[in-house]
Amino acid sequence: MQLLFSLDNIDSVAKELIPFLKNFKVVAFNGAMGVGKTTFIHALCRQIGVTGNMSSPTYSIIQQYKTTSDLIINHIDVYRLKDADEAVQAGVEDAIDSGDFCFIEWAEKITNILPFHFISVFIELVNHAERNLVIKFK
Repeated sequence: MQLLFSLDNIDSVAKELIPFLKNFKVVAFNGAMGVGKTTFIHALCRQIGVTGNMSSPTYSIIQQYKTTSDLIINHIDVYRLKDADEAVQAGVEDAIDSGDFCFIEWAEKITNILPFHFISVFIELVNHAERNLVIKFK
């Protein structure tokens, strides 16, 4: 599945991903620095029902959000971690195994602790205003 988005339609594009979350709890986000991974995850969280403040987990590694229907979403950013061993020590594997939603930035660094089945989202810069989003199911 491939979609084009900008900040003007990011919420509607994020909403298109929601039906797939019934079968997948883990979503791995891939893309270059500054391409919009965190921004897209926040849009996805809004569409699922997160109403509180959201921030980047770059330094905390894991930010946990609660939806209006009491679902838990773990927003995980492993950019600062060296490898999967550090991710395990930081609690990332526990979050993945929790059964709660996990939206993971830079997941390519921790492939050996990802579940067998997950959604992989690739975001690429098209121009200064648009991004290309490719969704693959593993």
